[in-house]
Amino acid sequence: MATPSALPPGVLSLHVLPADHHDKDWDAIVVPKGVKERLLSQALLTLKHGRKLSQLAGLPHGLIVLAGPPGTGKTTLARGLAQVAALALAREGATTLVEINPHAFPSDMLGESQRNIMRLLQDTVPEIAARRPHTVVLIDEVESFAVRRTSASFETNPVDVHRATDAVMLGVDTIARSLPAVLFVTTTNFIDAIDEAFLSRADLVMHFALPDADTIAQILRHSLAELAVQWPQLRPLHDASAEIAELAALCTGWNGRQVRKLVLAALAQRLEVARDPALLTFADLREAARKRGGVEWSGDAAPPYHDHGHDHKPRRIRS
Repeated sequence: MATPSALPPGVLSLHVLPADHHDKDWDAIVVPKGVKERLLSQALLTLKHGRKLSQLAGLPHGLIVLAGPPGTGKTTLARGLAQVAALALAREGATTLVEINPHAFPSDMLGESQRNIMRLLQDTVPEIAARRPHTVVLIDEVESFAVRRTSASFETNPVDVHRATDAVMLGVDTIARSLPAVLFVTTTNFIDAIDEAFLSRADLVMHFALPDADTIAQILRHSLAELAVQWPQLRPLHDASAEIAELAALCTGWNGRQVRKLVLAALAQRLEVARDPALLTFADLREAARKRGGVEWSGDAAPPYHDHGHDHKPRRIRS
């Protein structure tokens, strides 16, 4: 991984894959059956056959958009996707993972955002892509990178925002033609804020919903299994399917991140458990769940629990 001082402007990190420290990302996210296979298939199609596909009339753009509520694992899954794709292509050479910081580009100077984005997509990304056979570019919170122009008022938004979005379109089109084996993986919490022209270029738009009860149970089981590696006495908790199902029902409406945080909150419910996590019980987990994963109140004037996580309606995954 390159040091921050050595990175080009707008680049958060550079990784050469496959790498051992990226192995856990893919397995850490629990999603419905077939989602990971669909993502990997799309990634390999671009990285392995992009040059041949670029000869087709319907030009692929090597662009994947992962959309959904915060905490559903989009960014972690995107990093994991780069790793498993790199493993699948390892015999053909290494893969570069480039993480972009979209917040590095807005500027008060008219036209500066546009110039910065063009520099990134026309100079920086091609220079990085030339180093290795395969390149994955991860753009988190892409809604700040490709702002929806139809809803952006020229009176309330600087012209530079519109020009910057135009630059994104031109940059993606240029890379699709000249570097068809480069894969863009983008994430967003607010897909309605993304420009329609950007979304129309996507080869795959995948929507992630808040986890259902079965998925929550899988996440809890996975978290407890990880905990049991450190404290083997906790293995019976992982194997208690009925109790896990009951606990999952208490977590309805939570995102995946909140479910994973539940285990940490449970470890801190009692001082003796904090001192010795092997003493963790389902009573601790249920108590933490009732307190909404550690968001607690004190004092008579405050409500006993803080209810959150119900603002998002579950949506089916589609491609």
